[in-house]
Formats: sequence, structure tokens, C-alpha cells
Amino acid sequence: MSMLDKRMTPAEIVGELKDGMTLGIGGWGPRRKPMALVREILRSDLKDLTIVAYGGADVGMLCAAGKVKKLVFAFVSLDAIPLEPWFRKAREAGQIEVLELDEGMFQWGLKAAAFGLPFLPTRVGLGTDLADLGGLKHVQSPYDDGEVLIAMPALKLDAALLHVNRSDWRGNVQLFGPDVYYDEWFAKAAARTYVSCEELVDQMEDHYPDTAQANVFERCFVSGVTHIPCGAHPSSMPPAYGWDMKAFKAYTDAAKDPGDWNAVKDRFVGADEAAYLESVGGKEAVAALPLPVF
Repeated sequence: MSMLDKRMTPAEIVGELKDGMTLGIGGWGPRRKPMALVREILRSDLKDLTIVAYGGADVGMLCAAGKVKKLVFAFVSLDAIPLEPWFRKAREAGQIEVLELDEGMFQWGLKAAAFGLPFLPTRVGLGTDLADLGGLKHVQSPYDDGEVLIAMPALKLDAALLHVNRSDWRGNVQLFGPDVYYDEWFAKAAARTYVSCEELVDQMEDHYPDTAQANVFERCFVSGVTHIPCGAHPSSMPPAYGWDMKAFKAYTDAAKDPGDWNAVKDRFVGADEAAYLESVGGKEAVAALPLPVF
């Protein structure tokens, strides 16, 4: 196998993660989440994780399973279901430490880490309690304006997990859809980035030279690639499939009292990914999920 061949199994990827790591999860709420890799973590013994995410069911499941020590987040939502229910239970019970940030502050933290800087100055968050509650500091411009800004610290990641539309075995990725969110900055903020993909090819330039612009970050940022079709389910993966609101509603209903995760986890995680995919109707059912219209 070539040293440039970055193909791994999901179990091998999770096997490289360690207790106590700071783990970034790409995507946005119920969109483009690397849910198959999250489910692989849920099948593992990993614990005491610091999760950094624009959260959705990824965060909720990890909190419910007791995998999360600290959560750094801008929101945790299923969109049409505004507040992710299992996250809500964990936070209301005081089971996790939290650093809550404005969406822009969060983005700035990823960019600071990507640039190798200790912080980036920003106006985002001024006039709110977020800086004080999060223990963030202020910095004064050294120039004539003397403006006081929030010094948003770098959100350095030990590893990042992303789900992409297409990749080759060297880690050249392509992301489609109207918005790829901040996956690029998760990849660049992390010491190691692992991607799951809907489609895997040998060499991207041989198969899809006309879509090179969809390669939003370079392969040097990718440490491992795994082929998992439908790997974002129940979140959406434009333009391949939409989110599964029926599944999200069932997941939300399961959080109602008594809301025992151990009693329902097999239903939402599965013994392995093949069993999970079969339980939701297979690839055909996922591919038929309509894209949401806003």
C-alpha cells in the first residue's frame, strides 16, 4: 500500500482517538454531520471528550452516552426541533462543562487555530455576557483607534471528523451543496482530520477534473479516509439526500421521561453501520429523503 493511501476503516479511525481528546465535529446542526463516525464512537469505550461543534444529534448522542466531559458550542439544534433534546437533558442535569459561544466567535476560534495563532481579535460578542461567562479576555488595538475587542482564543483540536460527498484515497475531498459550512476550518484547526465519504475514487483528477473547485481544503490536512455511503444519516447531505425528520422525531420522543439512553441506544446506533442502515430502510430509503426547502 502506498504511503499516500489514507484509506481506513471506521474502527481504525476511532482506534486512533484517545480518552480526553478535544474532538471537532463538522457540519451544522442537522446538516452534513459525520454521523456514522459518531456512531462508531458510541460503540467504543472512548470517554472524557471535549467536543467542539455547531451541534446536532452528534452532540446529543455523545452527551446521552456519557462520552462528553466538556462541550464547546454555538448551538445544539435539530432545526425544525429547535433544542436538541438529549443535549438539553445533559445540560440541565449539570452533567457536562460548557463553553457557549456566538456562532461568529466560534468560527473565529477555529480560524485562530488554523492560522497557528493564540487568538484573534473580534467585535463579535461585545455587549453580551458570553465573554464574561466564558472567561474570555479583551485586547486593545495598538493602533491610533485604540478599540477594545474580544480576544477569541484558538479552538485547537486534537482531531476533526467530517463527512464529505466525495474523496479519493489520498484525501482529496469534494463538498457539494449550497453551503459547506465551516468544514474547511475544522480540518485546518485539527492536528489530524478524518473524513468519511459518500463516494470513494482512486484519483480525483482522473474521474472528476471538472469539479476541482469543490475541493475546499487540501489533502495535506487529511489523515484518514473511510467510505461510508449514507454516513450523514439522519442529518442531510446535499445534494444526495435530505434529513430524516421522521427519525429525528422518534429520537426526540425517546428523550421524554424517563429518557433512558441505555434503553434506546441500540435503536439509534446499531450493532454496526450495516445493521443501522438496514434499520432505516437501506440506501434506497436514505437516497429518497427529500432535501428541505427554505
